[in-house]
Amino acid sequence: MTSQSSQSAKKQGRGGGGSAPGFCAARRATGPGAEGATARTTAARRRVLLRTLPALLFTAVALAGPWLAPEAIDKPVAIPYGEAGADGAPLGGDQLGRDVWSRLLAGGRELIGTSLVVALTVTVIAALLGTAGALRPALGRVVERTADVLMLLPAILGILLVTLSWPGGGRLAVIAAAVALGLPYTIRLVSAAVAPVAASGYVEASVAGGERLWHLIVREVLPNLRSTLLALFGLRFVAAVHVVATAGFLQVGPQPPTADWALMIRENAPGILLNPWAVVAPSIAIGLLAMSVNLAADALAPRTGRKAVAVL
Repeated sequence: MTSQSSQSAKKQGRGGGGSAPGFCAARRATGPGAEGATARTTAARRRVLLRTLPALLFTAVALAGPWLAPEAIDKPVAIPYGEAGADGAPLGGDQLGRDVWSRLLAGGRELIGTSLVVALTVTVIAALLGTAGALRPALGRVVERTADVLMLLPAILGILLVTLSWPGGGRLAVIAAAVALGLPYTIRLVSAAVAPVAASGYVEASVAGGERLWHLIVREVLPNLRSTLLALFGLRFVAAVHVVATAGFLQVGPQPPTADWALMIRENAPGILLNPWAVVAPSIAIGLLAMSVNLAADALAPRTGRKAVAVL
């Protein structure tokens, strides 16, 4: 468009007087448009940065928390359920007089790490199985019927079933339970998103050309579902935080004296009237973690794309 305007301006110049004013007029017509596009791009990048920054800062602080804690997580520094600010503890003491602030800083790393592993595992497995099922209808029927059956299992019953049948499993048992509970819903969503892509002409041409299933999944279909998969990853992370925190609250995951946000809520619930911060602070931390990661995943998902398909 700029080139055409410039050529038109040059032709006007060759045709007679007033060449410079014509060229300048074309420059003035295209200049504000280009500047506007640049400004919009800069503003979009700034919005993405602002929406991802909370999750990055929150995750960085949680991962570095054990080194930032001013007190040992298992050392009493105050009276049991001591008030905030007493004995140098900003958030008071817990049921054993341990520093709530130090345990809060140290208690998020394993929750975030476990939730990331669960969300990534569920998203990858569901993407592969859901896409394979859409491209191979016989396989798809088996996968979807299995997912339908697993959906009937209540979350808390599933956590207890897996963790209690694997007594020494610890955090691995919690991860297995979270993956098993998250896969059915994610597979269903991926299958619904893949269906229109699998019916498109270029995929049918690849199938007719004899391309293998792995090539169709990795090269033809999944690249067009980036926004859907990023949104699913954010949702599965929030769901994983919920499952892992529930396991911690039920004390079938991390065990005392481990510093864990969900475990802190369970341990200090009886003394909530004496020191509310021992329960409120880890609850706020879990909520902020879920919201910030979901916001970041939504900001990073591509809004437009030549072949992008969004179903959420």
